[in-house]
Amino acid sequence: MGGESSIPATASSAALPASLHLRYFALLRSNPNFRRLWLAQLISELGDWFYSLAIYDLLLKKTHSGGAVGWAIIIQTLPWFFMTPLAGYIADRFPRRTLMILADVFQGFIVLGLLFTSVVSNVGLIYLLLGLEVIFASIFEPARSAILPDVVSAEEILPANALSSATWSFALTVGAAMGGAITALLGRNIAFVANSASFFASALLIYRMAVHEHHVLPSRKIAQGVAGATASIREGLEYVRANGKILTLVLAKVGIGILGGSLLLMVIFGERIFPIAGHGILAVGLLYAARGVGAGVGPLIGDRLTNGVQSRMWKSIGISFFIIAASYVAFSRAPNLLLAILCIFIGHMGGSNIWVMSTTLLQLNTSDHVRGRVFSLDFGLLMLMIAISNYLVGQGLDTWGFTPRQLAAALGLLMVIPGVLWVGTQKFWREQAV
Repeated sequence: MGGESSIPATASSAALPASLHLRYFALLRSNPNFRRLWLAQLISELGDWFYSLAIYDLLLKKTHSGGAVGWAIIIQTLPWFFMTPLAGYIADRFPRRTLMILADVFQGFIVLGLLFTSVVSNVGLIYLLLGLEVIFASIFEPARSAILPDVVSAEEILPANALSSATWSFALTVGAAMGGAITALLGRNIAFVANSASFFASALLIYRMAVHEHHVLPSRKIAQGVAGATASIREGLEYVRANGKILTLVLAKVGIGILGGSLLLMVIFGERIFPIAGHGILAVGLLYAARGVGAGVGPLIGDRLTNGVQSRMWKSIGISFFIIAASYVAFSRAPNLLLAILCIFIGHMGGSNIWVMSTTLLQLNTSDHVRGRVFSLDFGLLMLMIAISNYLVGQGLDTWGFTPRQLAAALGLLMVIPGVLWVGTQKFWREQAV
């Protein structure tokens, strides 16, 4: 990719001092506010994976349709896109900590409603509750990403993001493995109650955070009415459009979204191709757990290799796209569950590295007053692509007659496209700099 001169001054190695490589546990010990934010994430995401697998298993048992699970994943993702303008607007106009607390509390009560879905023959209630929960999640996540630079120093942002990604992967690994086993042995309601309790625990931890949010200033008036909100949204979109590097980083997650159909494919592979002792949910749990382990390892390796130098972080994103592509083509040919697990592990090392590097670069290079809107757009476009990918995979399984293996290979080959575009963009910027 050439020398570091291909990255502008705002993205030079000087942006991150040599002290970047502080120990992750030292970060948790020395920063109580980040520690509470991290614990809230850990508890909440453990509950999320408990209940997600329980829902997928419930829908597959009720409908015997891969498309029904695909629709559940679409409903868990598509509202993010439609909430993008509102979520970004309020994340930049109101205290982000307060928004996160309220979102957690509402999600906790909504999840309790899933206790009634096991006895309802119509799956519409499941879809309705999933959609309501995602509306509040779409407010929580941009606020969490936007508040991080107010919780940690610039030197701590990359290790904080890497640790958060490793935590997400640990929660996925443990939550998926335990969720699959508990759902098979004790029933789905236990998973729903555990997830509800996790949201309330997360809200309590965030409530105990003491954060000075720089975007909330007495001199900054809150925009009033529809006209003010529209102007605020337009300001955020114009900021992204006018900053090519920011726009490219936002589109990096759109590239990851192409892989969104793998969420459905892992359920189908586990239930129909690699069931364990007649329990497909156990195999699904192991595949999701492999995804979690890979997602945790990838950013830690990326942190180590890039050493906090932003030009290296940009390059690592391009390499990761090709790692994903090769891994999913190999997954489509896996003869047994063990090799399938290995392929998923390697592929999601690359996917999570893209997530962490692009998120860190956005946090370091986006102005604080528009950060909420940028991250809302970032999440919204990602979720739109995940929804589209899952819809197409569901149609491929139920309507177009493709096999799960053929669809897995197609996802792998499609991941080559963002990889090529990313490399081409980096080459263009390097030539411009020269």
